[in-house]
Amino acid sequence: MRSRSIDTVAPVHHTPVGLPPARPDVRFRPGLWNGAVLVLLLGAFAALVWNRRWMSDDGLIVLRTVRNLLAGDGPVFNAGERVEANTSTLWTYLLAIPGLVPGITLNWAAVVLGLLLSVAGLGLAVDAARRLHRARTILPAGALVVVALPPFWDFGTSGLETGLVTAWLGASWWLLVRRLQVRRGEAGGRAWPLAVVVGLAPLVRPDLALAGLVVAAAFVVLEWRHGVRRLLALVAVAAVVPVGYEIFRMGYYGLLVPSTALAKEASDARWDQGGWYLLDLVQTYRLWYAGAGVLLAALALWSRRGRTGPAASGTRGATLVVALAPVVAGLLLGVYVTRVGGDFMHGRMLLPALFSLLLPVMVVPATRWALVPVLGTLVWAAFCLTSLRPAYGEHLGPHWIANERLYYVLLLGHPHPVTAEDYATHPMVGEGVAQLTAAPGPSLAIVGGGRWYVYPAATERSTLVWLNLGVAGELAPLDVRVLDGVGLVNPVAGHATGVPGGRIGHDKDLLPEWFLADAGVRGDTGFVGPGFVDDARRALDCPATREMLASYRDPLTADRFRQNLTGAVERTSYRYPREAAAAAAVCGS
Repeated sequence: MRSRSIDTVAPVHHTPVGLPPARPDVRFRPGLWNGAVLVLLLGAFAALVWNRRWMSDDGLIVLRTVRNLLAGDGPVFNAGERVEANTSTLWTYLLAIPGLVPGITLNWAAVVLGLLLSVAGLGLAVDAARRLHRARTILPAGALVVVALPPFWDFGTSGLETGLVTAWLGASWWLLVRRLQVRRGEAGGRAWPLAVVVGLAPLVRPDLALAGLVVAAAFVVLEWRHGVRRLLALVAVAAVVPVGYEIFRMGYYGLLVPSTALAKEASDARWDQGGWYLLDLVQTYRLWYAGAGVLLAALALWSRRGRTGPAASGTRGATLVVALAPVVAGLLLGVYVTRVGGDFMHGRMLLPALFSLLLPVMVVPATRWALVPVLGTLVWAAFCLTSLRPAYGEHLGPHWIANERLYYVLLLGHPHPVTAEDYATHPMVGEGVAQLTAAPGPSLAIVGGGRWYVYPAATERSTLVWLNLGVAGELAPLDVRVLDGVGLVNPVAGHATGVPGGRIGHDKDLLPEWFLADAGVRGDTGFVGPGFVDDARRALDCPATREMLASYRDPLTADRFRQNLTGAVERTSYRYPREAAAAAAVCGS
């Protein structure tokens, strides 16, 4: 029998007595690291947003519209009056879905859905940036700014559409990067989902159409090689929902835009106020430090040039287009918000622009060049998390800007005002609702000189007039008409001219005689002279104004729909003086 040679015999290893067995090599796993970064970012963001959970007055406006929709009265704030009170069409209909489930409270559904959409938007943005840079290992950069900035916490819930906007920006960016991956020859996504999402932009917010157009242009660059017929098919997919809804809006509401655009005169330029609004956000949180850190992290990406292999050489142009698309979109959104004067809520309207600007560098590849600026951004984020807050609380800040959430927290004495019970302690509103309920018939309740006046009204339903529409609409029954003086749900105010240089979003400030005249109140009112009411009555009798009133008050017949549709352009631009005497004189001239 042949023996084996010594070199074919497997060596035997002996562990020295008293020593533990050798441990296997522990290697760095990029997948685990990237997953941990994502979980920490999203977990921290979700916790911070939840810690600031609340429902804003404007969010309550949305909920009353949803309640009327679910009650069968249509997507309106007041039953019997076709007024589009909500800027975000898609947010209104999304909230109606949980409202169909018995036992679910709309207020809490809005809070939770806003939080989930905010977190989802950030998650998609982070993953898209990782895919864009083909990063094996990532470091958070722009995502640190989003997580650390308090306005993102405040409006991640609030009942407003900010979470939906964040989700749209993250989703459109993620889908665009997926199409770039297809161009690179990698596993990616199909084209039609991006076309659908791009088309939804104006339904998320009308001004978000600016970002939608930029994403669409980058989309065309990626898809051009497939031919014109394919592009036209994608355009049709993108356009079918927004065009269909715009036809519905013109025929149903009689306008080209939501009533909020009339109330805030979104086409007017107020650069000075917008500049103050921008500075209020930048200076409060020392955003120049965060911007410097993120910019240096972006510049560090240049150190990776030429390291992506020959397969990338043919797609560098497409990659650059995709990377710049959200930057251009963010700049356009920021310029638009600044042009129209910003907003009265601290930081809110600039959040989409900031989020979009940060999209390409939400995370960056982990390199030695990126580590230092990322650490610098992390230091700023820690300082922002713990120390940087607006200098104003229960009172208006400079240039009429409000820390909206803190204002209501202090006013109501509740850390998380969400439900009607939380808002029941709101000064004045509860008293007005009670007096109106006690009235023997249809009445008008209006404040004058710091007290409520209640008058018999020549209307089918009672009317409550109050600036904070959301609170009033939450506390008043759906069969009570709730009107404002700034035109969000009241076209009589929306089509009037505003106070020159007035507070953004509140500059219409309709005078009380218009409400008295519209409700048919006659005789001595106690705080408004009869002559002023007579002037308002004559102004409301102007043919053009009567047609405007009929467009949203008359029963919706086929003929009314046609008249609304064909007259929407002229009706949207129709204005008359805020002073009733001047409006009556203009009508008679």
